[in-house]
Amino acid sequence: MPQLNIDCEGPITQNDNAFELCEAFIPRGGDLFARVSRYDDYLADVEQRAGYKAGDTLRLVLPFLKAFGVTNAKMEEFSRRTLVLLPDAQLMLATVTGLMPTYIISTSYRPYLDALCGLTGFPPDQVYCTGVDLNRYEINDRESRRLAVLVEELLAAPVLSWPERASGRGDLADRDLRTLERLDAVFWEEIPEMGIGRVLEEVDPVGGSEKAKAVLDSLTRTGNALADVFYVGDSITDAQALDLVGQAGGVALSFNGNRYAVRKAGWACVSGSTAIIGALAGLLCLAGASALEGLLPPGTGASLRGQALLERLETFGVRETLLAPLRRLDGLDALEIDRVEPSRADGLIGRSESMRRSVRGTRVAMLG
Repeated sequence: MPQLNIDCEGPITQNDNAFELCEAFIPRGGDLFARVSRYDDYLADVEQRAGYKAGDTLRLVLPFLKAFGVTNAKMEEFSRRTLVLLPDAQLMLATVTGLMPTYIISTSYRPYLDALCGLTGFPPDQVYCTGVDLNRYEINDRESRRLAVLVEELLAAPVLSWPERASGRGDLADRDLRTLERLDAVFWEEIPEMGIGRVLEEVDPVGGSEKAKAVLDSLTRTGNALADVFYVGDSITDAQALDLVGQAGGVALSFNGNRYAVRKAGWACVSGSTAIIGALAGLLCLAGASALEGLLPPGTGASLRGQALLERLETFGVRETLLAPLRRLDGLDALEIDRVEPSRADGLIGRSESMRRSVRGTRVAMLG
């Protein structure tokens, strides 16, 4: 029997919880998070710095959240109040968990995933996410004031940028090199010298390699092989897990993914509704990991869209309860499943990122 390993933010919810926490509690905190996230993309994808992984933004922003008074209780209340499910997500989760073992693998903080489980009834013990306990860390007034000054400094600095095919700091313009060096000093020299710097050492976000490890850990619970995994993700934090599953013969699906996710996925889905995830899970239960290849009839190329996709799912015998939400979908014409091929990747990334902006909003969609 196949199993589903699925990211939370993007395939299930609209939010970027850490971004929204920063925006709510830190002056211009959304802009701060976006700049730190851009630094995260550089370290993880361009420089590939040893000991750093995609998603570590979530530990880098914690000292600032603490400095501006965020507590466990505030994180929990904020997460419950602001959580927004994507269309059909609750039905999709309930349906798929009845079909196959299902695990959520998320870089997001535990209070946000607890809020999701409370709303949907999803089992908390089938969730991998970033544990954090801000109450166990102390911060004094001097450190809080200094971190507030650093916020202003980081916001005044240029946004870090690099050429498309950059592979390290030697490819950066002088301005970006200066920005990078200052970011390095702030996060790896100055903040670690503070008492609150402990949080950078002790919080380990579930992103990048940790998501891949979570997939492997879930297999010890189900007894399945990697080839049995249906992995759904949408961002740079999913890239290693997508690659791991795809290379092993499983189904690695980007769902409204950005360029990092699409390039590591075997398949890409563009959809305004998560109902398609449930329909594909039903297909895999019927016909196994090779079913997606069979979904594309001879002569149709590498993609299926709209009504044609729905009809092919019907042909394979996918149950009506899984197809009904798709029939009600206002944007059925925009629904698309593609095999990811290098020659077509740029156009596919463009369509996927466009839907990502439409579904999640421009500011969240721009995050790695």
